Amino acid sequence: MKKFIEYLKNCWRVEDLRERILITVLFVAIYRFGSFVVLPGIDPGDLESLQKQTAGGLMSLLDAFSGGAFSHASIFALGIMPYISASIVMQLLAVAVPYFQKMQREGESGRKKIQWYTRILTVGILLFQAPSYLINLRAQSAGALATGISWNYFIIVGTIILAAGSMFILWLGERITDKGIGNGVSIIIMIGIIARLPQAFIQEVGSRFTAITGGGLVMFIIEILILYIVVCLAILLVQGTRKVPVQYAKRLVGNKQYGGARQYIPLKLFAANVMPIIFAQALMFIPLTIINYVTEPGFIMRNLMDHRSFLYNIVFAILIIAFTYFYTAITLNPTQMAEDMKRNNGFIPGVKPGKPTAEYIDTVMSRITLPGSLFIAFIAIMPALAGFLNVQDAFAQFFGGTSLLILVGVVIDTLQQIESRLLMRHYDGLLNSGTSRQRGGVSAY
Repeated sequence: MKKFIEYLKNCWRVEDLRERILITVLFVAIYRFGSFVVLPGIDPGDLESLQKQTAGGLMSLLDAFSGGAFSHASIFALGIMPYISASIVMQLLAVAVPYFQKMQREGESGRKKIQWYTRILTVGILLFQAPSYLINLRAQSAGALATGISWNYFIIVGTIILAAGSMFILWLGERITDKGIGNGVSIIIMIGIIARLPQAFIQEVGSRFTAITGGGLVMFIIEILILYIVVCLAILLVQGTRKVPVQYAKRLVGNKQYGGARQYIPLKLFAANVMPIIFAQALMFIPLTIINYVTEPGFIMRNLMDHRSFLYNIVFAILIIAFTYFYTAITLNPTQMAEDMKRNNGFIPGVKPGKPTAEYIDTVMSRITLPGSLFIAFIAIMPALAGFLNVQDAFAQFFGGTSLLILVGVVIDTLQQIESRLLMRHYDGLLNSGTSRQRGGVSAY
């Protein structure tokens, strides 16, 4: 605790860091304030059906990312997810389409062009998602729309407001990245997830101490211990890397010698980030869509709709493992890594440059991806396992899944950003491990 207090004092002593933290707090406060502003013409007291719909499945994930704004028909209801979806699409295009591959290799100018295309695609996604959200809002909470308001007028105005709200959140995230402590979009997502924690915690405490079969203080302590262990395992997963040694040849330029040093390629155990879970959850949402057209769902369909059923979690885990291999394959290019290494006179000791190096890197990635994918699958189904201990659904979401991995990744990355600024001013930081300082954090998307 003493070291933590000293760490906070060091952060406050650095003027630049202090200003960045205050700016970040200000923008986060603006974001949270907007999350409570309801769409014009909507009665917040008649949204009970919508809130029940967002209690589970993919809807609960969207509501978690928006900090509850999705279930409260806020002007920020769509949150930052359209931008995340657009970023995923652009990442896939940068792998599959030569035009975007060339743009990605252009450096800073190419990155700005990709960002521009991402924003355009975000607006397109918003113009599709906003009317869909409003139509669903009308179906779930028909009485929430004030009388005397034309539906056509409402859907046009509502679409504009929802689209503007999401783009404003994106602008806040970019300002946090430029003027704040960095990782603006990731911090926006993290704040949305954390915003639901106090209410979920209070509900869980109440259920343990008031219900007859709650278990009381003993079960609550066991829950906290399990949550602590899961968080520690998630940190190990996020920080885990496999270092591949690379030796660079010596070069003499005039009277100076360059190269000859041994470096490492850090291949992350968690290279796919949270994308496999997001893709798998999107596929598991399909049965909920099909059920609208089926009068009497069968046994398999009913189990695929229950996130606590054995069949649901088995299929969910298999999809996560498959998507982990898929996403790792499209984001890491061993051939390109081998070519860059050869161009810079580098080689892996005991491995020939060129194709053998690419095959070696691919083999290493395949070996570490398997335990990584199994670990991610285990973390993903932890909320369902927590349900067997009668943990409330809202609190069980923090026992694993996308929410936990994003929280751990963003917190570690933010600490490393602050740590680097303290080290530049010769202040001691919170992370006392050299390896933690050198590793990059995990992005939310």
